[in-house]
Amino acid sequence: MVYLDYSATTPVNPEVLESFIKVTRDYIGNANSIHKLGVDAKKLMDAATRQIADILAVEKEEIIYTSGASEANNAAIKGICLKYRNRGCHIITTELEHSSVLATFQYLESIGFKVSYAKLDSMGRVDLDALEKMIQSDTLLVSIASVNSEIGIRQDISAIGKIMQKYPKVFFHSDMTQSVGKENVDLTSVDLASMSSQKFYGLKGIGVLYKRNGIEIEPLIHGGKSTTIYRSGTPALPLIVSFSKALRLAYVDFKRHYEQVMMLHQYLISELETVEDIEINSNEFCLPHIVNISVLGVKPEVILHALEEEEIYVSTQTACSSNTHLSQAVFAVTKDKSRAESSIRISISHLSTKEELATFISVLKQKISHLKSLGD
Repeated sequence: MVYLDYSATTPVNPEVLESFIKVTRDYIGNANSIHKLGVDAKKLMDAATRQIADILAVEKEEIIYTSGASEANNAAIKGICLKYRNRGCHIITTELEHSSVLATFQYLESIGFKVSYAKLDSMGRVDLDALEKMIQSDTLLVSIASVNSEIGIRQDISAIGKIMQKYPKVFFHSDMTQSVGKENVDLTSVDLASMSSQKFYGLKGIGVLYKRNGIEIEPLIHGGKSTTIYRSGTPALPLIVSFSKALRLAYVDFKRHYEQVMMLHQYLISELETVEDIEINSNEFCLPHIVNISVLGVKPEVILHALEEEEIYVSTQTACSSNTHLSQAVFAVTKDKSRAESSIRISISHLSTKEELATFISVLKQKISHLKSLGD
């Protein structure tokens, strides 16, 4: 098997799974309970939260646990807009956001908010001057992902954050799901940030919303005591501990892992450039873990299933995208409908090998040639 869909989800690190099993078995108490089992569970949860906060260089009280990045994005965006609606109703995002951000903006637009989409340059980066000019007296929120999940385009979150400092009444949220664990992240530039364990070899079903102290949000879930007033429900202790473990391990040997991905990225790009009928949509501003291509004249799902026959796994759009044949992110950057309708995402990891990529390239060439011959 050749797995090239790491940006959708990563395999669970065995050490993380062991921690999850141990906590599930040994800590049966509810961390909200005041008896000994509950107190023991809370001590462990607090230690895990402190570790997460230390790694992210934030305060323990700024960590809100969620079921994943989609919930974290919804909690941040809806939470800010509903809490501070009296300040204004203008919100800004980009066309490169994850569907959990775009759909949330569309919902808010349906209940009276005004949505603007930041201008992108030819490389898919936010035009900073244009962004600042978009900020109005009633602007409430700017939400821009650190890394686009389909093409891998990095945004200059630090530079955007400096602009936002001039407007203290405008909140800045960033979906950092594709950054955390893959590159060093700096949360000092943002007010809120979303992330998910499954993107860095942790378990599915646990995410974090970072919320700067002093900021309030309207909760999505009301009722029931939890780790914070902003997200009710019994604390999922085994998942919380596993998140902490996965995050710590993601930054062990980080430099070596990143260099390995860079080497594989360069090899993959050089090989893809030799394949006819392929356009590479990713560019030098992209995270090396993601390479987006278009196989012109062939539907992406056809390529995906053709590769699947040989146990090679890639993706068309992000796994959470709506059921559409056009990649909005690719179209936003390339302005080319044919490329947007035929895009494929290849996402690699330090666990990937050069041999796997060579197999992928060889099979891809064969499949493209065969599919093209069927159309002749």
